[in-house]
Amino acid sequence: MATLLMDKLLQTIINSGASDLHIAVGQPPVVRLHGRLHRLETKELTPEDTVSLMKQIAPERCQQQLQEEGGSDFGFAFGDQARFRVSLFKQRGNVGMVLRIIPFKLMRVEDLNLPWPCTQLVKRPRGLFLVTGPTGSGKSTTLASLVDYINESDDAHIITVEDPIEFYHFHKKSTINQREVHVDVPSFASALRAALRQDPDVILVGEMRDLETIEAAITAAETGHVVFATLHTNSADSTINRVIDVFPTTQQEQIRTQLASAIIGILCQQLLPRKTGGRVAAFEMLVVTPGIANLIRENKVFRVPSMIQTGAKYGMVLLDDYLFNLWKSGIVEKDDALGVCNKADDLAARIERAEHAMSAGQGLDGEDEFFSEAAKH
Repeated sequence: MATLLMDKLLQTIINSGASDLHIAVGQPPVVRLHGRLHRLETKELTPEDTVSLMKQIAPERCQQQLQEEGGSDFGFAFGDQARFRVSLFKQRGNVGMVLRIIPFKLMRVEDLNLPWPCTQLVKRPRGLFLVTGPTGSGKSTTLASLVDYINESDDAHIITVEDPIEFYHFHKKSTINQREVHVDVPSFASALRAALRQDPDVILVGEMRDLETIEAAITAAETGHVVFATLHTNSADSTINRVIDVFPTTQQEQIRTQLASAIIGILCQQLLPRKTGGRVAAFEMLVVTPGIANLIRENKVFRVPSMIQTGAKYGMVLLDDYLFNLWKSGIVEKDDALGVCNKADDLAARIERAEHAMSAGQGLDGEDEFFSEAAKH
């Protein structure tokens, strides 16, 4: 019965186009569709139900980890239809789960509408490229598409270190090795250090969680490799500060110098509901020019946003400017844009001015500089 139920639930997610499945005691299973949560019309789950559902999909080691540590993460394939990333946890003494669907089919860079510098930056011979944003903002999808872009076009050796492995990649023009933390390697940091002895051209670090991993990623980028990594930050300047602040005060000056020479770009992203259904991504793009590298070195990161604002010719854009243009183009609702922006008061005032201009019959100012620059590429 439980096996059938789990199969049925997974099939429901795939058929409906939902992104996540939430399993918790005291309510029916819940799916996230286009960013909103919906309860399925089925029975309320009991503690026995959630344990039974968990046992259908969780490997023995994860069940043990759940008992010992109160949580575990793993990935598994549902036939040839999709993969799922699962987070197992205890809540109020009961078992809970969240399953995120990972399509087998990788999205192409063109389909994601990524800012045009992304594909140029990943072709560099070395450097650190960070993709940031909150959980569920599509960071893994973006990184997978960029890895696939390199895989299709370059004869590179690509190593990924993930926890757990999400998208499966296959050797195309590149050779690609994917290593899973707790399965193939003990930690991100040890996998990164080992990767440097494995003749890589490109290294993907699923998450920069601690000082050791961040240090290893910066070193790898400095020593002639392209390194991709993710962080849970919402803007380019906060990303730079987060990386530096992880280190003890005595080391921060040295790290600023190292980071300034290693980092090549930061892409921050948010997903928000599209007016016509589905979701749309909004981006902040930082391309590290010599001027921006100097700001990092001299501890003047607070000036980075104004450099992004004037850097449209390099493909740079601030998240709030991108959101304003999504609203102006009629793609998203004002409240949804304000819900994910970095400076809500400033964006609200800007939208209000634009609404007044429209109601006065003046129309809106010309197309945003970033969007007109992007059209040239």
